[in-house]
Amino acid sequence: MSLRSLPHADPGVPDTRSGFRLLLWLEKRQIRAQATATFWGTLNMAAVAGMPAAVGLAVQAVVDRSGGRLALAGGLILALGLISAVGDTMLHRTAVTNWISAAARVQQLLARKTAELGSVLTRRVAAGEVVAVSTGDVEKIGWFVEALARFAASLLATVGVTVALVVYRPELGLIVAACVPVLALAVLPLLPHATRRADEQRTKAGKATELASDTVAGLRVLRGIGGEELFLTRYRRASQEVRQAAVRSARMWSLISALQVALPGLLLLAVTWYGARLALDGRISVGELVTVYGAVVFLLFPLRGFEEIAMAYSFSRPSAKRAARVLSLRRDAAGRDGAGTADAAPSGASQASGASQASGDLYDPVTGLLAPAGKLTAVVCGDPDAAGALADRLGGHSPERAEEDPSVLLGDTPLDELPLAAARAVVLVQDKDPVLLSGTLAELLDVPRSGAVAPSEALAAAQCDDVLEALAQASVDASGDPMRTRITERGRSLSGGQRQRLALARSLMADPEVLVLDEPTSAVDTHTEARIAHGLRALRAERTTVVLTSSPLLLDLADRVVFVEEGSVRASGTHRELLLADPGYRAVVTRETEPGLHPFESLRKAEEHA
Repeated sequence: MSLRSLPHADPGVPDTRSGFRLLLWLEKRQIRAQATATFWGTLNMAAVAGMPAAVGLAVQAVVDRSGGRLALAGGLILALGLISAVGDTMLHRTAVTNWISAAARVQQLLARKTAELGSVLTRRVAAGEVVAVSTGDVEKIGWFVEALARFAASLLATVGVTVALVVYRPELGLIVAACVPVLALAVLPLLPHATRRADEQRTKAGKATELASDTVAGLRVLRGIGGEELFLTRYRRASQEVRQAAVRSARMWSLISALQVALPGLLLLAVTWYGARLALDGRISVGELVTVYGAVVFLLFPLRGFEEIAMAYSFSRPSAKRAARVLSLRRDAAGRDGAGTADAAPSGASQASGASQASGDLYDPVTGLLAPAGKLTAVVCGDPDAAGALADRLGGHSPERAEEDPSVLLGDTPLDELPLAAARAVVLVQDKDPVLLSGTLAELLDVPRSGAVAPSEALAAAQCDDVLEALAQASVDASGDPMRTRITERGRSLSGGQRQRLALARSLMADPEVLVLDEPTSAVDTHTEARIAHGLRALRAERTTVVLTSSPLLLDLADRVVFVEEGSVRASGTHRELLLADPGYRAVVTRETEPGLHPFESLRKAEEHA
């Protein structure tokens, strides 16, 4: 294939049962391109392998003082040189194309999986691991795909030259034929040790990358508490461990490389010594000795391909295993779209049809949570982690759901029966730590939406006035338009509250049938929180909204409040009713520490807190 055709129109459905099967699947997807690269590699090898015979012919022509044969040998050398140049050039082009195509295919699969899982991905796999898989591991997988074609050409050339030597000069060819398998397999006992050291280096590098990512993500907080030096010390220690592991791995691979040079060198010495004796005895001519010598020297070249494929496989196998692990993740244990097909997203009318069929109350059979259609439902959980898991489940994103657990229902439609794109068009989940991608504010708000909510309305409801003012002051041009101001990666140039409000505005603009918000105001002050609560209620009127929170300001404005404890609904009603009737709810909302506090006193405290 041509690089102009990238990205792949359809990267396919990978075989993720193991790293080896993933590599095999990639090879099958590019079998024609691999065959083309093997052809050019074999042509190049054949031309180079023919050089010793042509040189031997020329030497013998000089010895015999034959000008005609010397001219013929010169023409043959020129032709072989041209063929070698063409073959080597085309091999490089096709091999690099295979490398990039394989890497691009894996990257597209990883991007598709990331889009499918969303924020759930980093809860199953560390962020540093995901970064390492999508960068270094992808390159190593592509390296193996690219190296396999060259190895196939090297194998064909080695077998062909060895057989030719046996036929040409049996007394020398048999020595070469006996030694070549030993040379090719000599490094196999060292490969497990080299692989283990490479895996150790890769594991430590992944941990260091994860530590660096976490440090950069929390840099603002670290500066606030003076923890930069602590994390810097940790990263230095992790970096040194990576360096030591890399040195250990390099020592093993240098030993393998040394053997790949030393053993063929010994063979060359043996063949040269024995061939010289045969030439002195008159059993072979000088030209034949030069031909055999050149053929053995040539064998050093394809034998390097055996070392390269061993290294490529040793490095790519664990990389493919990690990539297969990420690609095998599913949104839930049952596999909403079926195993191996969850990545396929319907288009156009099928998405709209699936979305239009789902409406009504949102009901979770596992916890018993019911969110009436068109109402603002607040959910209180004593455990923040349980609240996050419940939010994911309500959106159909939880990968931890047991196979026997029933799906969340929207009206009479299980979310698991909806295609992925349709389910996300109907239910939108904003977790407690939403991500803002780098780009302008206009690009940040450029999300799929119904068009019923204008950007100005969403920004106003989320109380983003001060954010817009700050962005206008940071505008790169004289217009002062905040929509054209760039936001850094993950919104690090903004405060936590500003990031949270922009993310809320983005979710409000999407205007989904069901909006699930997990602690949407945890990073703002109480006055701003109160205004956001009123703006949210007004903008989401007649739309189903579920807010997981313990804030009395939001709870007091909710149409219905549900108290979830230990994985099931314990009580429901209005905020004030639950404050008076349920001590557990009251303890969570008011942060009550006195067990004998009167309910009315708790209500007064909650109102004071509001």
